[in-house]
Amino acid sequence: MKHPTLILSTFLLLLSISPPAHAAGGKWQLLQQNIGISAMHMQLLHNDRVVLFDRTDFGKSNLSLPDGKCVGNDCTAHSAEYDVTTNTFRPLTVLSDVWCSSGSVAPDGRLIQTGGFTNGERRVRIFEPCTGCDWKEIENGLAARRWYATDHILPDGRQIIIGGRRQFNYEFYPKSASTNKVFSLPFLVQTNDPDAENNLYPFVFLNVDGNLFIFANNRAILFDYVKNNVVKTYPQIPGGDPRSYPSTGSAVLLPLKNLKARSIEAEVLVCGGAPTGSYIKATKGTFTGALNTCARIKITDPNPQWVLETMPQPRVMGDMTLLPDGTVLLINGASNGAAGWELGRNPVLNPVVYRPDNAAGSRFEQQNPTTIPRMYHSTAVLLRDGRVLVGGSNPHPNYEFTNVLFPTELRVEAFNPDYLDAKYGNLRPKIVTPKSQAKINYGKKLTIRFSVTGTLATNSVSVTMVAPSFTTHSFSMNHRSLVLASENVKSVGKSAYEIEVTTPASGNLAPSGYYLLYVVHQQIPSDGIWVQIM
Repeated sequence: MKHPTLILSTFLLLLSISPPAHAAGGKWQLLQQNIGISAMHMQLLHNDRVVLFDRTDFGKSNLSLPDGKCVGNDCTAHSAEYDVTTNTFRPLTVLSDVWCSSGSVAPDGRLIQTGGFTNGERRVRIFEPCTGCDWKEIENGLAARRWYATDHILPDGRQIIIGGRRQFNYEFYPKSASTNKVFSLPFLVQTNDPDAENNLYPFVFLNVDGNLFIFANNRAILFDYVKNNVVKTYPQIPGGDPRSYPSTGSAVLLPLKNLKARSIEAEVLVCGGAPTGSYIKATKGTFTGALNTCARIKITDPNPQWVLETMPQPRVMGDMTLLPDGTVLLINGASNGAAGWELGRNPVLNPVVYRPDNAAGSRFEQQNPTTIPRMYHSTAVLLRDGRVLVGGSNPHPNYEFTNVLFPTELRVEAFNPDYLDAKYGNLRPKIVTPKSQAKINYGKKLTIRFSVTGTLATNSVSVTMVAPSFTTHSFSMNHRSLVLASENVKSVGKSAYEIEVTTPASGNLAPSGYYLLYVVHQQIPSDGIWVQIM
């Protein structure tokens, strides 16, 4: 237990460095009291169902497999499908250990899930979004063992799998004759801290030029995966503290805008983490205060530099989720310690909304708190209706529901950002056409018809496309938001309007696949529709 003097000094320090936060907002909604498993990994699919799973060596879960089915001696599920529309769930069957694995969604909408622990470390698992479907597994689908790796969909539809414990390399899926091997990535050796690593689950984003921004530990490179060549080396984050697992911060690629410009800017935001040495100290019972800074960088600049900002509170093991109104939600995590078994303390219950377009010093808005601590192995994903699904938290090597500081968490809840408040109902657009599941093409005009019951502010209408994330261990893989280039907004009837936009020009901006498309009016988004860009 912390010494009272340390608690007081930490509190006074936070008062002195935290910027003033706006009034709290947002609401919480408990969806399921017991979903049976802990949501360590989550992915929203284009049928509005979320696949979630934990690991197979926790022991027995609280969700039975159907029809008396068992995997070995375990007749309980370690994966489930949650139906957002009906608020129901069903068990799924994984045959290998998915602990600390990774994934992304293929252009055709299938979840391609990779790696894990022991018998799962070289597995590829495929989940097709169809009624009654279950996991299919490819036993040796990977060339190397992948545990704590990161996946990203590429412009050509392939998936790149980067790093993992003791894997300083990358590979591709699906395989071809020339890619059925691993490719060395010395950057992962250079960012590997003795005894702590701090370069696992690297933050990976597809840049607008088709190269990959790869962040590990406290620095980043721009990487040409085709030529296996480092294009650019970015400066170290000021202060030099690690931000990758287990000193776990989080990161997002901020919404891409001005998509028809000759030169498109891309910015990355990295928030939270733990100071150097925190992981080792936590294993010995000393829980260091987490970092209270975000670092932002224009990765497309000729001479990019990190700019630090101060969050309302420190946060380690937090999740960052792109919202349809162009803001970023920081949620989950702790204010002390590091990622690992029993290594986090003092849960951060208040989410924070980050407004990237506001002036520096006025970008953070603290939100209303949850009552459920979300510690190690928590997740958050954006849903089509603009809510954020929140689950998980199991900082133990087994399912532990009693006699522990933070019990295994089987509850699933939703955070409703302010834009969902009923008072904004007359400003909220409703998309009429195209219908959900529409197919769109690159660089084409797209007319969207929508309705608004109140007075429309024609100069405050935009259209966003958001790629849903595969979220685990505080990183939302493949998460991406684009503000489409828009032309005129015109009235086409009573409370009915049309806006014409231009779709992204190439797979470098938006890799082929399913996206959530929203109309946003005065910062109030519609319900999304699913579109598949091809």
